[in-house]
Formats: sequence, C-alpha cells, structure tokens
Amino acid sequence: MRSTKITALALGALLAGGLTLATPAAGVADDRPTAIVSLGDSAISGEGAGDYEEGTRGENGNWCHRSANALVHRTAVAEHTINLACSGAEAANVSLADTTHYTEGSQARRLIGIAQQYRVTTVVVQVGANDEPAFADTILDCIAKWFDPFSSGCRKKLRTEWPQRLAAMAPRVEVALADVRTAMSQAGYAPGSYNLVLTSYASPLTEHMDAILHGPQGCPFKLADAGYGRTEAVPQLSEALRGVASRSGAKFLDFSRATEGHEACSGYGDSSTEWQNRVKVDPWAWVTGGLDAIGIHMAQESFHPNAKGHAQLGRCVTEFVHSGAGSARCLIGTDGNLHAVPPPRI
Repeated sequence: MRSTKITALALGALLAGGLTLATPAAGVADDRPTAIVSLGDSAISGEGAGDYEEGTRGENGNWCHRSANALVHRTAVAEHTINLACSGAEAANVSLADTTHYTEGSQARRLIGIAQQYRVTTVVVQVGANDEPAFADTILDCIAKWFDPFSSGCRKKLRTEWPQRLAAMAPRVEVALADVRTAMSQAGYAPGSYNLVLTSYASPLTEHMDAILHGPQGCPFKLADAGYGRTEAVPQLSEALRGVASRSGAKFLDFSRATEGHEACSGYGDSSTEWQNRVKVDPWAWVTGGLDAIGIHMAQESFHPNAKGHAQLGRCVTEFVHSGAGSARCLIGTDGNLHAVPPPRI
C-alpha cells in the first residue's frame, strides 16, 4: 500500500491559489485515486511507532509525531493513506474551529482539500482522550502515586471523577464528527458516500506484570491502579465514544481490548511481545526539536502503541471497513492477530 504524505505547505499553496478540484457530476465516473484519511490525536498519529515525518519531530515547535508506521498506513482499503492526526490534539483541533495546535490548524479544514483531490472512501477519527479525560495528565498522576509509598493509588479518586469527565468530553467529540461531515459535504460528498469511523482507545497497561520489578522495568504504576485502568477506565471511555458514534451516525470500532496480553510490561523482562510502549525517553529529541524537547517531549512516546501495535490496529481497521458493519471490536484471534469481531448480542 503506497502511503501519501500531504504536507501543510503544499496544501496551503493549493488553497491559497484558489484552485478548486470539483467532484464529478452525478453519473460521471470518478477516476480520482482513492484514499483513507486519519484524524485525531497521538494514538492515531503514530506517536510511539517511530519514523516520524520530517517537520513533525519538533521542528519549529511541531511535535505532531506523524509516523510512517501509523495504523492508517497499515490499512489496505484505498490506494492512498493520508495521516492528518497530531499528537496531543483535542477534539477542537479536529473540528472546523479556528484553533492551532503544535503550529497546525484545523484537521477538518485540511480534510476538505484532500477530499477534493482524492476520492476519500474512509475517514477514521480517534480523539477525545486529551479533552476532559486528560489521559496524559492522568497517567502522570498515577505514576506520582506509585512513587509515594504511603499512597493508596489514583483509582479511588478516578472512580469518582472519571464518569463526569467522560460526560463532559462526549459533546466535544460530537462537534468534531459533525464538522468532519461538514468538511466532506463542502468537498462535494453526499452523506453515506464514504465511511466515517470513530475508534476508541487500547489500554496501554495491565495489572498482569512483574509484581516486584514492573516499576524499574518501565511501568511505575500500582498494580491495582493498572487493573482499574484496563478493566474500568478504558472500557468506560470506549462506551462513552460508542455513544458519541451512535448519536453522530458514525461507525464505531472498539479498540479497548485490542492490545490485551500485549500491553506495556506484560512481557515482564522481555518487551519483544508487547504492542504498547513502556516509559520511553528519547534523548535525541533535542536534535530535531532543540531546547524545546527538554521535558515532556523527550518522553511523549511513552504508553502509546508501537509499530507492531499499529500494524495490528491497521489490520483490524481494514477488516472492519471491508465488512461493511456498523460496529465491531478489535480482538486477538487464535492466529495471534487482531480481527474485527461483531459486538456481543444483548
């Protein structure tokens, strides 16, 4: 599958020049090359999967970390794969709102130009975790509790706050999805002429790790906190996003159990079987990002799917799109690979 990288500079020049690529009239064959486009945050930009596009590695303040290994580039549903996602993005950054994140503007606005140039068959969106759930800050808070021998952990507070955070997040993601539909409409697409897929998130952690050495091995969390995240927090986030998809008329793909058995530190002293990164510090980030790299940017790859994880997620997205189903779960099959499995009947 040939991957296409659309740079902000080239797209900006296209739009600034006033060039409009109209979609074919009804009854006229559309011979534009097909494309699948991903929008969202770090979990879909490819954060943690390495081999980042030039210009997104901290250059001039852009830390989007769009990876050549990102899941969209591991799909087989269209001729071209285009990644607009950006690490750390919130729902507003996906929407048509006038926002700027890591030097980049609205992802939905950029989608318009791409959807005019290509025949976009699928748009995959993964966003919401950086809004009220504040996933990164939550992870840091739980790590801080691990370092405190007198702390009972972070789960008690989260059990109280988490449902409210998810409720506050949901309408923001709904706005983003509505704006994606508006962008596609402005590009000349009729409703139902393309797949709009919202995904949830895979749990980066598990309580099934070395009871004594998991901290030094790169997962400094209390085991009970990690268990809470895997069995309660991440599934609840998934259910909240499922509701968003339902209300928005989007298809839904549940990633919550996608890396089960392959989470960070699940391999104990051997990380070779893992699909999620442990704590990962990149001391070379300053080479491309300069002094701005000092701090969180040196560790922003931590607890994100690695290249193996993205390959499996891309495989599941491919199966899901080809199935034509409205919802599914990504679960590991007997062959050890991820598959799009229909949701259980209620």
